[in-house]
Amino acid sequence: MANIFDEMANALPSKSINEVKPIKQASNEAPQINNPHEAFPLEIKLVTQELIKFGAIEAVRKNTSFVICSQNKATINKILFPLDLELTIDDIRGLAFLVVIRQDDLEHNDAWQHPLVRRQRMNLEQSLMTAILRQFFLAHEQESGVGEIKAIVHLDDLLSQLNQYLGASGSESHDEKRLRNLLEQLRNYALVSEIDANDKITIRPLIVHLLNPEHLQNLMTVLQQQSTDEKIK
Repeated sequence: MANIFDEMANALPSKSINEVKPIKQASNEAPQINNPHEAFPLEIKLVTQELIKFGAIEAVRKNTSFVICSQNKATINKILFPLDLELTIDDIRGLAFLVVIRQDDLEHNDAWQHPLVRRQRMNLEQSLMTAILRQFFLAHEQESGVGEIKAIVHLDDLLSQLNQYLGASGSESHDEKRLRNLLEQLRNYALVSEIDANDKITIRPLIVHLLNPEHLQNLMTVLQQQSTDEKIK
């Protein structure tokens, strides 16, 4: 015998399962992307790959890539975050470069190594040469303005500074060879250009961000003191 509830149910219009729409529930999760290749524009992916490969992009050399970095910094950093890398922009000097995001518990672990970044330690002479180049670069910026024109320096000017700290060997050819070898080593760090036909190099703006200026100044002070002590002896 049907009761009142059965009569009310029978009075309602029936719907098939296909006609019933599921209720959408609110979610804080990011929407899923059906095609991962469409997550980021191709130009951003290519520039990110370029950054990972070379570590830095200069506006004076690749302006289009630099502009993409500058305009899409947040998006690129989203791509780089899982890799413990971060994009830094120096707008004044027209430089985009990567830095490693160090974890606090690994900050003082000498054994730590980033899987995509090879740790390269400079020796004493390389560090000294970097300090000298950095001084020339900053002096150029003070005279010509930051980011205005390239910082170009002649080998003779660098050689006189290098000999001041390391001492001249007595052989000009030996001292010049030592300088050229150091500059070639630092070129692998993207700090200088190749030596041109006029024995000049261009100091690249990355050198400003490479080392702590206080450490460099302390290094040069110590070397200068050593050179003075040797002359007294």
